[in-house]
Amino acid sequence: MTQLVEIPVWLLVLIVGFAAIAALDKVMLPSVRWFFRRRLEKAVAQLNERLERPIQPFKLARRYDMIQRLIYDPEVSQAIADHARAEGVPENVAFEKARKYAREIVPSFSASAYFGFAIRAARFLSNALYRVRLGHHDEEALKQIDPKATVVFVMNHRSNMDYVLVTYLAAERSALSYAVGEWARVWPLSRLIRAMGAYFIRRRARNELYSRILARYVQLAMRGGVTQAFFPEGGLSVQGKLMPLKLGLLNYIVDGFEQTERDVVFVPVALNYDRVLEDRVLLQAAQSGRRRFRARISVIAGFALKQLWLRITGRFYRFGYAAVSFGAPVSLNAFIDQYPSETTRRLGTFLFNRIGELVPVLPVPLTASVLLEQGAMTRAEVEAAMKEAMAHMPQAHIHLPRQDHAYMAEVGLRHLLKRHIIRQDGDIYRIDEKERPVCQFYANSIAHLAGRKIAENAATAKQHSAAAGS
Repeated sequence: MTQLVEIPVWLLVLIVGFAAIAALDKVMLPSVRWFFRRRLEKAVAQLNERLERPIQPFKLARRYDMIQRLIYDPEVSQAIADHARAEGVPENVAFEKARKYAREIVPSFSASAYFGFAIRAARFLSNALYRVRLGHHDEEALKQIDPKATVVFVMNHRSNMDYVLVTYLAAERSALSYAVGEWARVWPLSRLIRAMGAYFIRRRARNELYSRILARYVQLAMRGGVTQAFFPEGGLSVQGKLMPLKLGLLNYIVDGFEQTERDVVFVPVALNYDRVLEDRVLLQAAQSGRRRFRARISVIAGFALKQLWLRITGRFYRFGYAAVSFGAPVSLNAFIDQYPSETTRRLGTFLFNRIGELVPVLPVPLTASVLLEQGAMTRAEVEAAMKEAMAHMPQAHIHLPRQDHAYMAEVGLRHLLKRHIIRQDGDIYRIDEKERPVCQFYANSIAHLAGRKIAENAATAKQHSAAAGS
């Protein structure tokens, strides 16, 4: 027992290394994790004291635990068995596919990443690029939402800045969990977005198994009280106007809702911009018919560097106004009581119509609209045409800078001139024919407010407005 044993140095290094790893894994790491977990819990408790809607335990669960809970859920287990039977594959193969889908969907929310970095970055970026304005909002109605209810923000989708802008403006209320598309699954952007609590959704290449796992995750998050946000259009508007309504996520929420459990309250949100960063990319997609937007890091970096250089050289001007309006909350409990049949369709069209009514009217969209309707004009004629247009949309939420119609016309013309969408010949302003589609893109965002058609799906919502308005 006391004899010496000779072993090679490399083997000794391996033995010591494996022993160190084992000690680290079994003794030190659990203690370290417990220490940081305790610090996180204290930080979240302090944070919840100032948030209008505290962060729910469901959102703070470890990602691994959430994935396990999802794939072993009885409804998902049944979906796995159905998929195996339909595809003629062993259940263990279907189970692994379900695990892959769950890992793809489930976020890994980090309170420190969200409130320590994301909120600050969203505030800085929003105010660096735009003059941010809060449009219509009923503060008292929002404060009166049942604290135990799950809040869902339902928004129109104008730009990828929507995520940034609403995150910034809702920072004092709660941490939002967004449904994001494939564009965000680009490293390293994907890791940051997942840490902010967003969950990824495939717009294409979906099957029944994937849809049932996604539905179950949304339902579990809803029952867990997680504040969510999604776009009923299902993607970015490629023509500037509201896109046809899609009921996928809304259907998951309604199907998984039990009136005996916590209520779900929908808050319609409408956004508009004097400049949409991706406007030309979206128009190209509309012309080609392909809705695939690849988030190329090189393009994003080039744009950021260009704006930084303009700022350094003193030639940077913000991209005009960006405005967000928050509508009156809509209780799912109350809506089901009033409309027990076809609830999803009626609720979707009602919320969609509310969003359309809330879209802010900003200088550039209004200037583009009057130039398209009346052709070449002087500045005085543009101002007069804008006043007349505003008179024809009395219910619209119009942002009038400095409460001055002349200044509103000046802002709209200045931004369109700077981007060469219009040109000036002496005292006359006219649209550059090559840029007419861009001009139409901005005018489309408010066209429905002057009595034009929003979208086929929104038309039927009017008949429900009086009954379900409060």
